[in-house]
Amino acid sequence: MAAITAALVKDLREKTGAGMMDCKKALNEANGDIEAAIDWLRTKGLAAAAKKSGRVAAEGLVGVASADKVAAMVEVNAETDFVARNESFQNFVESVAKVALKVGEDLEAIKAATLETGRTVADELTHLVATIGENMTLRRARVFTVPSGVVATYVHGALRPGLGKIGVLAAVEAPTADEAIEQLGRQVGMHVAATRPSALDVSSLDPAEVERERAVLVEQSRASGKPEAIIEKMVEGRIRKFYEEVVLLEQVWVHDGETRVKDVLKKAGVKLVGFDRFQLGEGIEKEEDDFAAEVAKVAGV
Repeated sequence: MAAITAALVKDLREKTGAGMMDCKKALNEANGDIEAAIDWLRTKGLAAAAKKSGRVAAEGLVGVASADKVAAMVEVNAETDFVARNESFQNFVESVAKVALKVGEDLEAIKAATLETGRTVADELTHLVATIGENMTLRRARVFTVPSGVVATYVHGALRPGLGKIGVLAAVEAPTADEAIEQLGRQVGMHVAATRPSALDVSSLDPAEVERERAVLVEQSRASGKPEAIIEKMVEGRIRKFYEEVVLLEQVWVHDGETRVKDVLKKAGVKLVGFDRFQLGEGIEKEEDDFAAEVAKVAGV
């Protein structure tokens, strides 16, 4: 049997887009003949993965996983919502979230990690693309750790535990990690899912964003024709309102509609040190199919 070298495997991967383990198996089956290996991959549907990689993937799932004082969240995209209900895809997202718990949020480290299937995350993803027939991508990951307390997780509209379209991590530092603290962390997660804050506190806001908002408010206030001294007070009041809209600690607690989030946390004797919110597909431009244009193109019009 011909020697299956790393260079040969690499060449086959580049030609087909198939996973490393699949390429090795194909070359073994083909006794090192790369063209025969390509044909073998094609018969198994594995060489098609590369062709699908250019298609927009904005559906899929957000997955969360947690352990003692640490939690992870990942987003894995596919082309259609149908795939999100596929058990193999759900199992994959669940596994990737658990991998992130161990290796952190670096995507390359996650992709290089080995799953129980014996494949790396990257190769398993390629295998799923070929099996299910849609482009899929591991888009992002987030991991929080606290020295004491909890990193709470919340998934809105979960398809099954830990998997859904919106996920939140809330890192809560506290002397203990009892049931009350865990419940509070979950409530923070629900609040974040509903209000979509852009920063934890005022100091975390992008100064450029604040200045842009201030400039807009100044121009709006000047249109009132009031004196500059009054305008300055109007702007400061509106800036405070802006903070209440986008800064988590300044927001009104959705669970009672009146208390500030910072006051809820202070009363509980805990500190919120970080949060993140993933909404499936946010920021991805979806291609809108123009059926009439497609027909015209085919017809040569």
